[in-house]
Amino acid sequence: MSHPALTPHPLTRAALVLAPRSQYLLVASVLCAMIAYFATDRFMGAAVLSVAGTFAVLAGIITLLNASHVRARNDLQVQIAEFIAHDASPSFTTDADGEICAQNRAALERFGSRGGQTMTRALAEVFANPSAVLFRMQNRAEANGAAHEDLVTRRGHVRLAVHRVGETHFLWRLEDMTERPIGGRGAETISLPMLTVSKSGTILFMNEAMRRLVGTRVKTLDRIFRDLPVRSGEEHEIEGADGPVRTLVTSVDSGGGRREIYLLPVAEGGVQTGDPTAFETLPVALIRLDADGRLREANRAARTLLGPVEPNTELASILEGLGRPIGDWLADAIAGRNDRRPEVLKLRSSDKDAYLQVTLTRVLDAGTPGLVAVLSDATQLKTLEAQFVQSQKMQAIGQLAGGVAHDFNNLLTAISGHCDLLLLRHDRSDPDYADLVQINQNANRAASLVGQLLAFSRKQTLKLATIDLRDTLSDLTHLLNRLVGEKVRLTLTHDPDLAPIRADKRQLEQVIMNLVVNARDAMPEGGEIRIETETLTLRERLLRDRATVAPGDYVVVRVSDEGFGIAPEQLPKIFEPFFTTKRQGEGTGLGLSTAYGIIKQTGGFIFCDSVPGQGTTFTLYFPAYHQVDEAEPDPVPKAAPRRAPVSGEGVVLLVEDEAPVRAFASRALRMRGYTVIEAENAEEALKTLEDKSLAVDVFVTDVIMPGMDGPSWVRMALKQRPNTRVVFVSGYSEESLSQTRDSIPNSVFLPKPFSLSELTATVQGQLH
Repeated sequence: MSHPALTPHPLTRAALVLAPRSQYLLVASVLCAMIAYFATDRFMGAAVLSVAGTFAVLAGIITLLNASHVRARNDLQVQIAEFIAHDASPSFTTDADGEICAQNRAALERFGSRGGQTMTRALAEVFANPSAVLFRMQNRAEANGAAHEDLVTRRGHVRLAVHRVGETHFLWRLEDMTERPIGGRGAETISLPMLTVSKSGTILFMNEAMRRLVGTRVKTLDRIFRDLPVRSGEEHEIEGADGPVRTLVTSVDSGGGRREIYLLPVAEGGVQTGDPTAFETLPVALIRLDADGRLREANRAARTLLGPVEPNTELASILEGLGRPIGDWLADAIAGRNDRRPEVLKLRSSDKDAYLQVTLTRVLDAGTPGLVAVLSDATQLKTLEAQFVQSQKMQAIGQLAGGVAHDFNNLLTAISGHCDLLLLRHDRSDPDYADLVQINQNANRAASLVGQLLAFSRKQTLKLATIDLRDTLSDLTHLLNRLVGEKVRLTLTHDPDLAPIRADKRQLEQVIMNLVVNARDAMPEGGEIRIETETLTLRERLLRDRATVAPGDYVVVRVSDEGFGIAPEQLPKIFEPFFTTKRQGEGTGLGLSTAYGIIKQTGGFIFCDSVPGQGTTFTLYFPAYHQVDEAEPDPVPKAAPRRAPVSGEGVVLLVEDEAPVRAFASRALRMRGYTVIEAENAEEALKTLEDKSLAVDVFVTDVIMPGMDGPSWVRMALKQRPNTRVVFVSGYSEESLSQTRDSIPNSVFLPKPFSLSELTATVQGQLH
């Protein structure tokens, strides 16, 4: 708002400062004129006369500017008065000292004429000690231009607002917050006892019904309630004016750390509100139930949560949950066996997942037991809980998958290894040869399945390399075209400036194949599958699906189909192992969980968007890899020069706690001519190495063993035998060993299950 009275010109501001002293300028002007009149020197007289004229003109200018400002200020007051005249809320204008200059019609009707009085005196009848509030708000308005506060009064909640008008005036507005009172009436006017309490337990307001119930006005909750804390939906005993009173307590959050607490006195005949409309208008959701669990009555707030409900409807047909029949829960409450603990139940009639927290209280109605239930919306709380449980479940499944995969890898190593030994003793003409080949092939298939479990748990071994997705996907397209068949059209679109990524090429191809196969299966009548790539720079972090994608450069791959889509309730479960929407026998449910694990272990993210009946899009984010010109370091540190034994020479210390794996490995190495010393655990291996005359060329050791683990005993052994080579074997991933292995020179990793040739080739490679 621009007005001369609000922002006076600097000359006007100076004139306002000098205005009280302008009379002195006039006196000085008259004195100078008299001196000029009696002066004998003509030149001197003229000079003094000019000074007199200057004083007179300056006094006139000051008077004119001051009068102009007064007119502007009066004009502003008239405009403000016209502006607030028809406002339904009482409004006042005051000067800097708090004196009321004007008030609108609403203020006149409520407070009468207050001209010349202060705001403190006018508001003294609204709330106690208003001077501190007004002083605080006026200081804030002087600093910030405006301020407001919400206050609790006898008439209910009010909002007092102030705006600075110019440099010396303020506009005040007192607004009744009509949304707060119950049923359109102030809390003071209802017969239901009610109080407002702060977070610390200080009572801010008590209505007349509450004051009558307790007999006086008290300041803290512990002066009223015998048992604290006060819990909504439960019976409490209070100190009444005529003795103890049992009441059903309900509370509602009123913001700012405050609570409004309502009391429904309970007598032998049931809940006595004293006001036939109080139950209906109470801002807390309440329902009455009979002894059989049928709905007798629901107030307005409860119907808002439940939707339309008919009397005599069974509660079990409205809500579900608990894991046991709701009728049993209600029977316990009727018999007084429940501990009044709130229960979270799901609303049956809602299209979306909606949850209510229900607290039951047993009451007597005409001598017949019944229940009063307090309801509150728990949807947001339940959603957060579900997200947490889902996260914990995925973590637990990952740990279980990793553990199961480790044990299976040990078994498969023994099975496939001994099968390799048998194949060495049989030629192709042997009748058993085909059976042994079948055993070997199925063991490899089982190893692939275990690899998928490890992929989900992010514990499989990845061989990372710099990959250009344009080349990788183009090479893969030939295989994908054969997979999708003739009915489905596969299109590939690339960003011409696509950045490279770091990933395991074989595993990445597995991810793309899984997504394309799922897209094909979603379009039995045919359609189009689109694979698109682009380079994307995130300026701000991306938050979705409980994941946070940090700002930076990413390579994005999208795989889209036109299939029947995924139902919204199934979307959160699609990355869980063994979850599938396909019919039994059509899928294992490991495709997406494998993709999820591979992408996560690569450092990327995978998201799914789907619309039932329209299609599904999987979006993959990979961190863009900015190449460094320096050569990558050799993953196997160079050892000190030593004599390279010929094939079949050398002493191997084999440490493996699984007897079948140890038996296969020792036989395989001995067949290749190596001398093998076996140890069941780390402690036995260290005891063997105490013989200083024993020369050992290679340690072949499991990583995870009972007692001391592989890396720990190897470090101890290398202190005395620093040039010994090491082969670590494990059913877990190399990633779990990477940091430890960096500190162990001359070491390599061999994942389980391994074949006879892989074991012997790795040992031979270490010896050379």
